[in-house]
Amino acid sequence: MSTTILLLTLIFPLVGTLINGFWGKHLSKKVSGAIATLAIAASFVTSCIFFAYIQGSQEPVKVVLFEWMKFTYFTVDFGFYFDQLAALWLLFITGIGTLIHLYSTSYMSHDENFSKFFTYLNFFVFFMLILVTGSNLAMMFIGWEGVGLCSYLLIGFWYKNQDYNNAAKKAFIMNRIGDLGFLIGIFVTGYLFHTLDFVALQEQSYLAPTLGIATMAFFIAATGKSAQLPLYTWLPDAMAGPTPVSALIHAATMVTAGIFMITRLNFLFDLTPDVQHIIAVIGAVTALMAATIALVQNDIKKVLAYSTVSQLGLMFLALGLGAYEVAVFHVITHAFFKACLFLGSGSVIHAIGGEQDMRHMGGLKKHMKITYLTFFISTLAISGFPPLSGFFSKDEILLTAFHNNIVLWIVASLASILTAFYMFRLLFLTFFNKFRGTKEQEDHLHESTSAMTFPLIILAVLAAIGGLISIPGNSWLNEFLKPVIKNNAASHPHVLGTTEYLLMGLAVVGALIGLGVAYAKYIKNKQVPVNDNNVSGLQKLFVDKYYLDDIYQSLIVQPLNFFGSFFKNQIDGLINGVVVSFGKIPAELSYQGKKAQNGNIGLYLFAFVIGVCGLLYYLFMCY
Repeated sequence: MSTTILLLTLIFPLVGTLINGFWGKHLSKKVSGAIATLAIAASFVTSCIFFAYIQGSQEPVKVVLFEWMKFTYFTVDFGFYFDQLAALWLLFITGIGTLIHLYSTSYMSHDENFSKFFTYLNFFVFFMLILVTGSNLAMMFIGWEGVGLCSYLLIGFWYKNQDYNNAAKKAFIMNRIGDLGFLIGIFVTGYLFHTLDFVALQEQSYLAPTLGIATMAFFIAATGKSAQLPLYTWLPDAMAGPTPVSALIHAATMVTAGIFMITRLNFLFDLTPDVQHIIAVIGAVTALMAATIALVQNDIKKVLAYSTVSQLGLMFLALGLGAYEVAVFHVITHAFFKACLFLGSGSVIHAIGGEQDMRHMGGLKKHMKITYLTFFISTLAISGFPPLSGFFSKDEILLTAFHNNIVLWIVASLASILTAFYMFRLLFLTFFNKFRGTKEQEDHLHESTSAMTFPLIILAVLAAIGGLISIPGNSWLNEFLKPVIKNNAASHPHVLGTTEYLLMGLAVVGALIGLGVAYAKYIKNKQVPVNDNNVSGLQKLFVDKYYLDDIYQSLIVQPLNFFGSFFKNQIDGLINGVVVSFGKIPAELSYQGKKAQNGNIGLYLFAFVIGVCGLLYYLFMCY
């Protein structure tokens, strides 16, 4: 029974993909959207059933369909592994995925490629489910590559805009860099342990001389999928896709794949502390860098994009410090409030006729009460105000950093303070003061449809109460993940003493400082950000994103384009000339030879006699 339910969880999105892919054009938009949404909703129901089962029995379920590959020392099964970690990811992938699909039925209702959009969306969820339920590294890699493909299709969905195509290509290519790391990690792991199966790896893992190469390669893969330095620049550009895509990819699914993979392999990373330290440092630096860039963004979706990169950095900080369950906790709460924020931004964009620049917004609170209220709750959550979910999960990360590395705690704390500032900057510029857009836009301001506001309400409620799953000192989540994570915090929980309460207080004060500065600038003084061309100093550094894209263009893209053009115009032509020349020689010989085939009998007899004479000479004179 459990096997059937688990396989249905994977099959439902695939069925939705096939129906819309083959027959979507012949269905009405209402039917097409309903099929896609119900497919994910059905997976959510089966995920809930499995969650109830694993909560009670705590026994993982392994499903092997067939033997996939056979090597000299080991085999690789085409199978799936459902445990506590997979159960959590299944819940929020399918749960939030259902809400995003429902939202999309209204948001994309006027798009000419409506059924194609839902085909890609269902296909994306299908591959994400493969990624989190694969029983071995090879199965995980199928899902890993699948979500990369679907993200390319979804980011470049509005393909008539070349800038969107470029963003899709950028995401695809930068993820391929990380994917090479994943493949290297697979090969090294298979060589060391003669297995790729997660259960077998955990049972026989040991510190080998080259294990650090494998874990470092896996981390490089994670930096690609989960947008960490130096491979994060694709994610902000990926805002080119429709807003529901941003909510699905960048809040609940694809960008969490790196955190899931490292958590799944926690027993290997624990054996390589040097790699863990690198992960923690990269995570902290990414969190702070992305937060500073978010300070000066004026595109509402770009602010949320850099916020996502920053929050992912905090998750990697937790992973690097060995607090895997804390990283998972922040993944869950982040999925709630960031999905709400992305969908809320989509509601705003939809109301203003596609406008995304916050300098042309303002005063939307009175026109869009539901969108504003849900956005406000999620802003409080991501800023770390108690008792909302973000307070608990970010506080756990900061506590862990303080007990392990004071410098990293300072960096993470600064990133958290900046988070409060740029999120309230976004809130105040969008919803407060007077409307700064055109008269035509103001006349058409309206609240979104119920299909769009209902998911916002559900996500806002989850953003508010989601932190209850892991209250300091009494964490249900830590106990739930105990069978999965080798060095689980449930075995050595933080003692809440004076220091811990003081740190919590400092975190709240930091959030209040961020809020206060944003209020003073954008409510009290009613400032509006200036044009990017008029900024200077440190602000210009942030606007230009630390010139990282320019560095990549100069060091990588332009040299590749130069050599590509050189080989195309010079070397390629030379090679073609040589090959064509060799072809001309037999062509010329055959042309001359065919002149003899002119129907002259005398010429044929002459050639015959010459041939016979040559044959006789060979037979009698050469022997």
